[in-house]
Amino acid sequence: MTMFMNACAFLFRVLTLPLHVAELVGILSFYKRVFPIIVNKVTFSYNDKMKDKKRELFQNLDKFYSTKGSLRILEVGCGTGANFEHYPTGCKITCIDPNPHFKSYLEKNMAKNDHLVYDSFIVASGENLQAVKDSSMDVVVCTLVLCSVKDTPRVLQEAKRVLRPGGAFFFLEHVVSDPSTWIYFFQHVLQPLWYYFGDGCETTRATWKHIEAAGFSDLQLRHIHAPLFFMIKPHIVGYAVK
Repeated sequence: MTMFMNACAFLFRVLTLPLHVAELVGILSFYKRVFPIIVNKVTFSYNDKMKDKKRELFQNLDKFYSTKGSLRILEVGCGTGANFEHYPTGCKITCIDPNPHFKSYLEKNMAKNDHLVYDSFIVASGENLQAVKDSSMDVVVCTLVLCSVKDTPRVLQEAKRVLRPGGAFFFLEHVVSDPSTWIYFFQHVLQPLWYYFGDGCETTRATWKHIEAAGFSDLQLRHIHAPLFFMIKPHIVGYAVK
């Protein structure tokens, strides 16, 4: 089965070779403008299907208020602001995303969720949070972000750096399936095409291993099967305390 899977994956890599070349020479840069439009449309469906899971996860935010009053949240890879409706009233939100074209959609969600206080929108990758001070956040949030970052351990270390002692890293991510499943097979076979459709998204990452190895003092992590397209059914959800 492994040999057949690798052969199929190789075939898809060959078929997507023109896309790879186009990316190398910069022709695909226009997709950075198109991708927020796609995400904005997909978000409505994802949020509807995952509403209960998100509500359950973010109910734990109340545990991490600091003595400074409002809950300070840094959302890495904020996208269109799909999580805002689940944050407690009065939270102070700092948003970071490497794609500046998300800003217009983000502003619409900010206006819709006026129970929050918005600090700033920073154009940066999760691996480079230099604009955020050490120990300045109560919570860092990543949802559907660690599937596409270039260096997952680096993102997690940056999250730990900006969190205050006792602060928490919240996550909700799709991950690779069990190797005995057909989902695992198709995740690996279709990954070369999925990468370009998802602007760098990878379905074959065992992200939980990086979180477990990141050195948090406490980790609450669950594996779940989400009611979504089969390629992204396997998810992990939880939070890790600095």
